[in-house]
Amino acid sequence: MTATTVGRSLSAQFGCTSSALTSVHSLSSRAFVRYSLIAALGLGACARPTAPSPARAPLQLFVFVGQSNMAGRGVIEAEDSVPNPRVLMFTRDRNWLPAIDPVQFDKPRLVGVGPARSFGLTLANVDSTMLVGLIPAAVGGTDIASWQPGALDVATQTHPYDDAIARARAAMKDGELKAIVWHQGESDANAAKAEFYEPRLRAVIAQFRADLGNPTLPFLIGQVGHFPGAEWKAPRIHVDSVHRALAAQIPNVAFVSSEGLMDRGDTTHFNAAGARELGRRYAKAYLLLVH
Repeated sequence: MTATTVGRSLSAQFGCTSSALTSVHSLSSRAFVRYSLIAALGLGACARPTAPSPARAPLQLFVFVGQSNMAGRGVIEAEDSVPNPRVLMFTRDRNWLPAIDPVQFDKPRLVGVGPARSFGLTLANVDSTMLVGLIPAAVGGTDIASWQPGALDVATQTHPYDDAIARARAAMKDGELKAIVWHQGESDANAAKAEFYEPRLRAVIAQFRADLGNPTLPFLIGQVGHFPGAEWKAPRIHVDSVHRALAAQIPNVAFVSSEGLMDRGDTTHFNAAGARELGRRYAKAYLLLVH
């Protein structure tokens, strides 16, 4: 189907103006699929002005934070580009689009398949009425000290925590924040930093909850990868023990296992299949936590 054909269809169904259709015709095929879905959801320029559709249910929002395994480094395959109109992502410029990988944008030349999209798809499959909003805010290579107010990540010249809070607050105009999804710890699994990890992660959980106005906001902690050929030394074992302990000690915090998931060949990053499965495990942990 050509852009012209679908554009005419959108005009008939959603009352698009000629100027909107001109914009549609200029889109690439991939962008065009996104445009069509946005129009169907009533999020774009094609909403019928004289007979508005019933109000869209508010988005259920989830913030995805941490370092590169949350950002995603898996190789993108065809299945990662199939949109679901009930699973949206909050783009870098703060627009809602149907979620396709890469969802995150921390390092455009490296980013790939992460756990966020499969998390959203799992929730949407469980509840056919749910509209899921994914808020990407991970930054590869960040240690936990980067995830405190005002902290600068020198490599990307960003402020990971401040940016995540700002993006979450902007997205909350369109829905209700349901959880923080966290995958971080690799950069602290060394002799110089591991001993400080427990109080810092405890502070991160409390800070997110305070700044986002919910003292019991669910917080999901993903286990760092344990891949063949990558021995866990004492600092990494300690980081893992902190993840498990805080999930046991702090209400509404869950630990999500990465057992059995494989790396992409670098003994550091989950491959695409592993990242997708991790997202499904996060979703199941969330459902267990809130039901």
